Amino acid sequence: MNLGNGEKKIIKRLAGVIILSLICLLVWGHSKYEGRKSCTKQIFAMDTVMDFTAYGKDCEEAVDAAIKEVQRLDALFSTGDDSSELSILNRTGSGRGLSNDTIAIFRRGLEIYADTDGLFDFTVYPLMCLWGFPTKEYRVPSPEDLQEVLPLVDASKVRVGEDGMGEIHLGEGQQADFGGIAKGYASERVMEIYEEYGVTSGMVSLGGNVQVLGKKPDDSAWRVGIQDPEGDRGELAAVLEAEDCAVVTSGGYERYFQEDGNTYIHILDPRTGRPVEGDLASVTVVSEDGTLTDALSTALYIMGFDEAVSYWRENTDTFDMVLITVDGKLYATKGIAERIRTERELSGIT
Repeated sequence: MNLGNGEKKIIKRLAGVIILSLICLLVWGHSKYEGRKSCTKQIFAMDTVMDFTAYGKDCEEAVDAAIKEVQRLDALFSTGDDSSELSILNRTGSGRGLSNDTIAIFRRGLEIYADTDGLFDFTVYPLMCLWGFPTKEYRVPSPEDLQEVLPLVDASKVRVGEDGMGEIHLGEGQQADFGGIAKGYASERVMEIYEEYGVTSGMVSLGGNVQVLGKKPDDSAWRVGIQDPEGDRGELAAVLEAEDCAVVTSGGYERYFQEDGNTYIHILDPRTGRPVEGDLASVTVVSEDGTLTDALSTALYIMGFDEAVSYWRENTDTFDMVLITVDGKLYATKGIAERIRTERELSGIT
């Protein structure tokens, strides 16, 4: 839906308002919103800044419990912590007695791997290391290096044991990385914890992975910004009105390096081992399932426009999406088109 003339340039200014509001809430710790106690806290985990907000009588306890849970999951799934379960598994190739969460995220990763025909592949970590993205020591690998590492990227080689065994076996030389799914998995847990503490209105932003519970205390929808891929950080292409859902955006503008006049983004195509060079600038996925939302934002970006639209048409009851093409065109599926506010021309996907 296009904005009226009286609302011009609001979107570009909105990012600053949101940031300012967060700072104020952080300074005050917790406050009243329409007569309801609120709590907002910020931490650094999973290699990103995270913001937690909840409203209700026990909101502070809810936020503290949510933060503790995210930190616990980070300690399990981190590839940068040598003592994490995932790091140990990557070194040894197999493990027994692993935590329920590690087993669960492997199983979910395998499900989505199958559903996306391998375009979401959590065994891409050796490729990420080859390009230098985890350490930021970037390099363009030779074709020979790519051909040597590519066979390691195949999640179908991963074996997960029977229930109660806590057992996982990676293929020879394989390494897993849940950077494309862990924050979505964590945001779901945050929502569960909020509900356990009686919170009916809350949100969590895990480095751009946003998940919201209910509506805001004033009964209006949460407003989630979609970054303009060609704009400065915080400059928005659109705003989505959201409730009881996760919203995750993936795009090449997030992390990249340049060498010899070429730009190499961090989203790698597991079929070629190279950064994606497609017709999409960003993909935003909206779903009640935080884990799926996180993974699909990457897989759909790799697919490209036509394949992403075809995939959505086969799964219309599962998710919605907003696509921004490299030439700046904005598209949204029919389930959310009416909830988008933008200055651009918005085309519907049906």
